[in-house]
Amino acid sequence: MRQKLYLLKNKLGIDGAIAFTSISRIIQAIGGIVSVVLVASLLNGIEQGFYYTFASILAIQVFFELGLNGIITQYVAHEVSHLKQVGNHYEGNEVNLSRVASLLHFTVKWFSVLAVFVFLLLLGVGYMFFNYYYKSDVVVDWHYPWILLSLGTTLNFLLSPIMAFIEGLGKVKEIAKIRMFQQFVGLLLLWTGLAIGLKLYVGGISSIIGILILLFFIVKMFLPILKSIYHQKITERISYKTEIFPLQWKIALSWVGGYFIFQLFNPVLFATDGPVVAGQMGMTLSVLNAVLALSYAWVSTKIPVFSGYISQQNFTALDKLFNATFLQSSLINVTALLGVFFVIFFIRFFNVELVGKQLADKFLTYIPLSLMMISFFMNHLIGSWAVYLRCHKKEPMLINSLAYGILSCLSTIILGNRFGILGITAGYCFISVIIAVWAFRIFQIKKVKWHIS
Repeated sequence: MRQKLYLLKNKLGIDGAIAFTSISRIIQAIGGIVSVVLVASLLNGIEQGFYYTFASILAIQVFFELGLNGIITQYVAHEVSHLKQVGNHYEGNEVNLSRVASLLHFTVKWFSVLAVFVFLLLLGVGYMFFNYYYKSDVVVDWHYPWILLSLGTTLNFLLSPIMAFIEGLGKVKEIAKIRMFQQFVGLLLLWTGLAIGLKLYVGGISSIIGILILLFFIVKMFLPILKSIYHQKITERISYKTEIFPLQWKIALSWVGGYFIFQLFNPVLFATDGPVVAGQMGMTLSVLNAVLALSYAWVSTKIPVFSGYISQQNFTALDKLFNATFLQSSLINVTALLGVFFVIFFIRFFNVELVGKQLADKFLTYIPLSLMMISFFMNHLIGSWAVYLRCHKKEPMLINSLAYGILSCLSTIILGNRFGILGITAGYCFISVIIAVWAFRIFQIKKVKWHIS
């Protein structure tokens, strides 16, 4: 039995980093189902709409992060591939040591300043949006919960680049383990908060406590290494202007496009159809996002390894690892999506109720659900190819991502107003398939071109 499990583990390409990341995603997926049940039973329809629309508004932090976290991981991995860790410090070429140190200095200073603007922007945008579009006479206590969520999101924004830097050092497994623990504790806090009647406050409270957990482990496990790098003598720097910015502005626009691809559904539905419909879309998206995150873990945990192979120009090893990882992650994605579909089918077929409410009514019906599942599978493919190409310190997906964002935005607004949920999901599915075909063509062309040159 143990040998069979070992063979299955190897066939699926599960290493330590993937194991902890996958467990975290499984916890997130199962926890998401439990959370959906609790939200459906303990929040009314209006509060549910606020709950899920909060997340979409908070995602505007992407306009400040602008893909820099991923760049940090890649650049650190490129430099560290020429160094050797000895205890709590690194040894090797002085140029590589200096460049890693300069990147840590830049990361700390840059994100510390941006965090202030993120907090103020979240507060302002949230207050304007909900004050303007919420027209019901039913009083909802959302103001203070929004402040807590804005604070938690800002603190996460501040710590995320440090986590990305540590992952670039090759500590992907360790970071995945920390995030798994954070995910578990966060869900327990969320469920407890909902059970005792904290309602919309639970998101902000669990977020802030989760950030404190991250901070504790960073200090305990990585502070000596980070201090050693930070105090390294800097003789040569990674230039933001000539090295990072030429890549970042392209990824930044891609990420902005990503906001309109993934986060526009709930705000549009909240504004046009009200918080109840937005809550139904939010529940469906929360489950599908968990599936996407689970399968994407196979690829994302390999970013430092991909970057290292590219830095050493070992393209044979790079392609062998990526092809295996891509196949494994795609299999996981399809299996999980089918599992979600059959669970919802079971809920509908047996008319499962919760506190006198039909649980199936909290999700999209079969046709919109199927269209969204196809779209999310396409997104997994696109995201995987994009990771491979971006590890080359280039961003060839810029026009592709912008077109995806613009078309998705127009489709959501125009078809949503005219045909409702069916229009939104059908338009999104059609666009995602076209964009995936285009992305695959870019992947093929750039891989051949870069590896030959």
